Formats: sequence, C-alpha cells, structure tokens
Amino acid sequence: MNLSYWEHKSWLQNIDFAVIGSGLVGLNCALALKKKHPTANITVFEKGMLPSGASTKNAGFACFGSLSEILDDLSTHSEAEVVNLVKERVEGLQLLRENIGDEQLQFKQYGGYELFTEEDGELFQACQSQLQSINELLKPIFNDAVFSITENTFQFKKIQQQLIFNKFEGQIDTGRMMHALLQKVYKEGITVLNCAEVTALSQEKNSASFQLNNEIEVSAKKVCIATNGFAKQLLDEQVQPARAQVLITKPIENLHIKGTFHLDKGYYYFRNIDNRILFGGGRNLNFKGEETIEIATTEQIQNKLEELLQTTILPETTFEIDRRWSGIMGVGKQKKPIVKQLSESIFCGVRLGGMGVAIGSAIGHNLAKLASE
Repeated sequence: MNLSYWEHKSWLQNIDFAVIGSGLVGLNCALALKKKHPTANITVFEKGMLPSGASTKNAGFACFGSLSEILDDLSTHSEAEVVNLVKERVEGLQLLRENIGDEQLQFKQYGGYELFTEEDGELFQACQSQLQSINELLKPIFNDAVFSITENTFQFKKIQQQLIFNKFEGQIDTGRMMHALLQKVYKEGITVLNCAEVTALSQEKNSASFQLNNEIEVSAKKVCIATNGFAKQLLDEQVQPARAQVLITKPIENLHIKGTFHLDKGYYYFRNIDNRILFGGGRNLNFKGEETIEIATTEQIQNKLEELLQTTILPETTFEIDRRWSGIMGVGKQKKPIVKQLSESIFCGVRLGGMGVAIGSAIGHNLAKLASE
C-alpha cells in the first residue's frame, strides 16, 4: 500500500487503543473504551469491506439455548455453570436491546420452537421428562416457566408431532443491529478502517506492534483482539473456527411460519424474515470440513438445506432460493468465552460459541474493562 504522509499521520499514528475486528464484540469494546477514555484515539481494524466473521452473517436469533442444548451442557458442566451460562446470555441480550433499542433491532418475541426428527423420539422423550426440572433450574432467572409442550400447527413433516416451545426467545434484524452500532461508533469519533487485515502482532516494550496487510507497520499502546472465529491467526488459545452455512428464500405469499426454530439437536435452525424463510446449519454433515475460515458454501450442505426445506419445513409450499452465504463462528470444548490479558499490552475477547448475538455486547464491555485496568 502506497500511503502518503497525510494518510499515515492522520490514521495510523498515536493510537491509544487498537481494536481488531468490527463485529459485535469489537464495536462494543470500542464504545466502552471511549466511554472510559473520552480523549483516547481508538481505531478499529477490519479486514473486510464489512465485518468478516458472523456478526453480519448470523441468523438473528435472540436465544439463550434450546432445551436439548441445555440438557447436553449439563452432561459436561455443573448445574451452576449451566445456569450462569444462561444468565449471561439473557443479560447480554438485555444489554443489546438497551444499547440499540427494540425498534432499531426489529426485535420480535415470537417465541422459539424445538423440533425433533422422526428418528429422535428418544431424545424428545428425554427432553419431555426433564422439562419441569429444567424450568425449576432456570426459574431464578426468568421467574416463570421457560419451556412447554405444544402441537405442530405449522404443518411440518417428518418430525415428532409435538414441539417444545420457549416463550422467551426472540429474533432480530442482524443488518440493522450492526448498522446502528457502526453509527454509534462514528458518532463517538472512533475510527473504523476497513480492508485492513492485521497479519502479525507482537508485544513491544510499552506498546504492541502489528502489520496491516503484510505491509504496513503500526503500533498502539494497547490492542484488543475481537476476531472470534479467526482468532487462531493471531493467538494461541483454545478456539476453533466453525463455519455456518445459510440460505434464504425469495418472499413466500401467505407464509404461515413465525418464530425461531431449532431442528435436529440444534444443528439446523430457521426463522421467518420479510415473508421469507432463512435456514442455516448442517455443520454436523462434515465437522472437519467446516472447521475452516474460508467464507464459502458447499454443495453437500446447501443441498441438504434445500432438501429439508422441501420435505420438512415447507412440504406444501413452492419456494425459490434467493441467496446463500456463510459465517465463521469461534467454538471450543468449553462454552465459556475467553476474555483475558495475553501480554502487557494485548488482550482478547473470543470464543463466543455461536451465541454472539446474546453475549457479544457483554464480551465487548468486559474486554474494554480488562484493557482499561
């Protein structure tokens, strides 16, 4: 990059806080830093034209975990840990709603449904038998029962004919969310540089230095890494990229489906948006292949999504596919996010485990707090 003296002086010098990644975590971190340090020079570096991870590519579920997911978590976490995970997600969603506003988010609390395939009768029975105990476990958070049994009124096929309903689950417009966050960041005088990929990072004596696009040397007093699924490119932590593929239909006349839906242990998920069905998942078809940072789609998974649309979700409805895409999540063996200091001047907030909408705001705030201490 052939930068002028003016460009280098105005955008790449005297940086107090460099935030790497302009997704939910990065922008919330930048805003929280600006609130704590009003006169600081804060610059956000983003490798893509738009946020490159999952923040603008997710399905827009305002969720905190389906019943089967919570039961599965209880097999690897203590009850206290699971309750705390749910509590953090609920509080994170509330923080997001307060920060952006329900109207801008297009937040709709239509509720969430968990579907079970014909082959998953045993899992459905297990969930049904433990429904009341999970409601009791979560009652201190919601002061009400979360899960209940409801009938399949949506004309879904090839599933158990009863669904598990969660009245607290909602949905948002992901694009409007990120647009609003960017406007807040600009209003606060925070700089966002796009097409600026951080390709190397190191701790210096009293600062951190990094390379942009393998060419430009930049330094900052402190650096906050908020790249989630791409974190392994810059740090050595227990976070693995996980690609999630999605498609969306063209508008469907008289669409009768409203809500957020989890299918087949949550490996598939769909919702209504603008009289369309947005449908994603299928990572379980090729776990190893989807452990990638390549933003692409595959025939194997896209064909399966279309098949399930035709046979299970919209069996009596003609539809056309409008668009396909993918996003990169950050996952690990543990559900707890990694928010930690890596060196004197370098900090990270990563591994959101597919719950970025729920916890991204809080992780950004926590990352800023850590970097300010």
